[in-house]
Amino acid sequence: MVKGLYTAYTGMINEQNRMDIMTNNLANASTVGYKKEGSTSQSFDDVLTVKIKDQSVGMRNVQRLGVKNPGVKIGENYTDYSQGSFKETGNTYDLALAGNGFFTISYTDKKGNTSEKYTRDGEFTMDSEGYLRTLEGDYVQGEGGNIMIPVETSEVSIRDNGDIYADGEYVDSLRIVDFEDYNNIEKFGENLYNVVDGATETESTAAVKQGYLEMSNINVVKEMVEMITISRAYESNQKLIQTEDDMLDKSVNQVGKV
Repeated sequence: MVKGLYTAYTGMINEQNRMDIMTNNLANASTVGYKKEGSTSQSFDDVLTVKIKDQSVGMRNVQRLGVKNPGVKIGENYTDYSQGSFKETGNTYDLALAGNGFFTISYTDKKGNTSEKYTRDGEFTMDSEGYLRTLEGDYVQGEGGNIMIPVETSEVSIRDNGDIYADGEYVDSLRIVDFEDYNNIEKFGENLYNVVDGATETESTAAVKQGYLEMSNINVVKEMVEMITISRAYESNQKLIQTEDDMLDKSVNQVGKV
């Protein structure tokens, strides 16, 4: 019975982890460029159960009771990088990537240190000096560094390959990169990605869509259905713990008195 308590407990911990990820997905359903997260579950290894020191079979004899599994454990979290839907905005500096790849951002932390980060969020803006920035104020990177467009420009055109033209004159090209293995990148902050050791950059084949934003790849209906399933699984484990507790209570306070 005690083993049953532990099995139900591990099930509740696993479902709580899934619920936390699910609620974070729903909270970011409207976040530009957000990629859905998920989690996996793993079963603990089966173990052989035996009975020892049992007078009914002899104190020195070992009685095999079979194989038991102590429950479930949290596996690993993962990110779904599938394409999100496009939303047309008509804004000059709203950009979406059709295909695999990431915009390159020069990120500045609170200490003033800068480093390259990557994002699918193409909701950019131009500051008073002509620099292309994210809404958080970080510089968007081109092949020549921080992208700067002449402030007196009346028309800015960004082609599918990322080339930027101001009033017909070439300015720079967006630095769009891809990675050989997405297991070597990790989420950073709200909507950025960071590379880890072993990450290999490759040439991106994504096409740039000016005047569009890539929305999250969250399907709200599916997430809500999954949330209901998780809630029911959590409640089932909770009821199992209550049942096991009642059985232990009867074993100690009623059967134990006989």
